[in-house]
Amino acid sequence: MNKLARTPHFPRGRRKNQHVLSVQCYCVSRTRSRSRRNTMATEVEELIGFLSSPSPQLRNGAVDIVRGLSGSEDGISTFISYADTALPALSKLLGEKKEISEPAAEALVNLSQNTDMAEKLVSMGMIKTVMEMLNKQEFINRLLVMLLVNLTQLDAGSASLLQIGDEKMHGLYISRLVRAFSRSSTDAKEDPFEQVGYILVNVTKLKEGRKLLLDPKRSLLKQVIPQFDSTNPLRKKGVSGTLRNCCFEADSELHSLLLLSEFLWPALLLPVAGKKTYGKEDTSKMPLELANALSHEREAVDDPEIRVQTLESLYLICVQEAGLRAFWSVNGPRILQVGYEDEEDTKVMEAYEQIGALLVNAGYGNEDASSTQTSN
Repeated sequence: MNKLARTPHFPRGRRKNQHVLSVQCYCVSRTRSRSRRNTMATEVEELIGFLSSPSPQLRNGAVDIVRGLSGSEDGISTFISYADTALPALSKLLGEKKEISEPAAEALVNLSQNTDMAEKLVSMGMIKTVMEMLNKQEFINRLLVMLLVNLTQLDAGSASLLQIGDEKMHGLYISRLVRAFSRSSTDAKEDPFEQVGYILVNVTKLKEGRKLLLDPKRSLLKQVIPQFDSTNPLRKKGVSGTLRNCCFEADSELHSLLLLSEFLWPALLLPVAGKKTYGKEDTSKMPLELANALSHEREAVDDPEIRVQTLESLYLICVQEAGLRAFWSVNGPRILQVGYEDEEDTKVMEAYEQIGALLVNAGYGNEDASSTQTSN
């Protein structure tokens, strides 16, 4: 397994395909009335100009057109040459009323799927703009989070969100996002912060991001891991991907990981524990947080990608001698044995077998496991 060769790929912000079938806005009719004589470039320039019009009606009509165009690849390509004017104009609209700020945010989410546009947004300070706007315009929180997901696909975007190079502010943005992620309700119809986990996956591609999440003084990972219990699949996948990335620091940060054992082992072992109810002989060798969960019927984690990620996390921990001992102390090998028996997905089975080979090669057997548990 190549160290951090790839992080889990998550879909970027959704596009809202909006086909402009009728023209009721003055700015559109004016543009089209001259379209036979003007070039497409002039039309686009004029449309972008209306984004900054003093008339709310013109701004609203223009931003609706831009949102519609940004919902397709061809539409996005139309604006690439005008990024220097279009992106700042859209950014300024984020602070306006919902009728204008929402389509502006949707357009930015769509445009940021293009790498060139995303790079431009990062360079113009969009990360800071989004973080300043978050919770001030609550009705676009979901869209702002999606925009951050797209921008942090770039290392420069992740570095900006981490505030690398600013000793006084380093980690402030991430702390705010983690707090919102861990405190927001997942029972509501809309979960505006559900994709914060994807942002954390992106920023932990960088070593600075992993160090930040693992810093015991900040307790950020401690706040993130319990979100794995959410019924929201986006939250689950974000947490599992973030945890996997953080485990790449197990060689130097194992102590920080094991300090979170109460949350760590359930998050990593329950998804791969299979569907069976465990007997007292097995659960008596586990900590209560695992024993209680495995003594009853439970809902399985259906997403095979999550199961692969958790097994890869376990592998990274068990590569370290102290991590391997800790794994044995919670009866981890037995859990993997039962889980493997229930597994049907080929890729997940390969991940089981990889960590199984590690355990065999380490020379640990049942007697070693028992002695380790007794000594601990």
